[in-house]
Amino acid sequence: MLDTKVKLQYRAFGLSVHSDMVLPELSELDSLSASADVVVKVDPFLKNGFDAKPYHFVAEDHTVTVKMPDAGVFRVQDGDKIIVSPYAGADEDLIRLYVLGTCFGIVLLQRGIYPLHGSALAIHGKAYAIVGKSGAGKSTLASALIAKGYRLLSDDVIAVSIDPLTGQPTVAPSYPQQKLWQNSLEAMGQSYEALRSIFGRETKYCVPLTDNFESASLPLGGVFELTKNAEHNGIAVEPAGKLERLPLLFQHTYRYQLIERMNVMKWHFEQSAALASRLNIYRLRRGESAFTAPQLADLVLNTISTEGTVHGL
Repeated sequence: MLDTKVKLQYRAFGLSVHSDMVLPELSELDSLSASADVVVKVDPFLKNGFDAKPYHFVAEDHTVTVKMPDAGVFRVQDGDKIIVSPYAGADEDLIRLYVLGTCFGIVLLQRGIYPLHGSALAIHGKAYAIVGKSGAGKSTLASALIAKGYRLLSDDVIAVSIDPLTGQPTVAPSYPQQKLWQNSLEAMGQSYEALRSIFGRETKYCVPLTDNFESASLPLGGVFELTKNAEHNGIAVEPAGKLERLPLLFQHTYRYQLIERMNVMKWHFEQSAALASRLNIYRLRRGESAFTAPQLADLVLNTISTEGTVHGL
């Protein structure tokens, strides 16, 4: 049963958050404030009048509502409210998984913050995003970079804001946690016995980060798209072509399926074009069989160290 008597304050994605729910993954604010950028409320009323099919996002009037099986009904409104109507007996870990992922991803879209799907690392004073399809190894590569002394800015949802005057894209830190599969932890020599597994994924774990988390916003320096290629066992990197950049950014926008439904296509295209023209964007390829995360990390770092002019549109 969710404890809704508490009123806690957190920070995530560059936003202050007031919550009815305990959100242990987030960083707590040092000082209390009367207002917040985002409010998370627990309210049972949504369950009674929402009849859409499970996983079907209903977007209307600056509001997105969705029914998640075994968890509840979730509504994100105006970029500043997340309302949760949990089902009786719903697992709190599962509820928080949707709040911190899907709901905050929609919050960012509603607030005009570009959400990439991937991991972001602080490297030499800049943020670098690692994007890719599910299972590509984004978090594992991020973990290999962390092992080399670099800091995590975000895992899963990357909040990118573009300065309207300078055009500079900036990444805000999310919260100090990674999600890693057991085989990745084992390959990197990390123990998982004391870690909490993700609901419904018994071999994927939440890995808390303290010393290895970057809590300050950083300028976005570039984007690496990580892909698996069954025909090749090695690793390779190459700049993304001019015509590949916009589709690449669209495909790796968090919850990109909602862009048209939320009527933000024009905004998203303009933001994508601005990012594509300014950033170094690379395609990073690995094979499917061998564990190559450490070698990929070296390749990323070498690529960053030898960057020249931006490969613009």
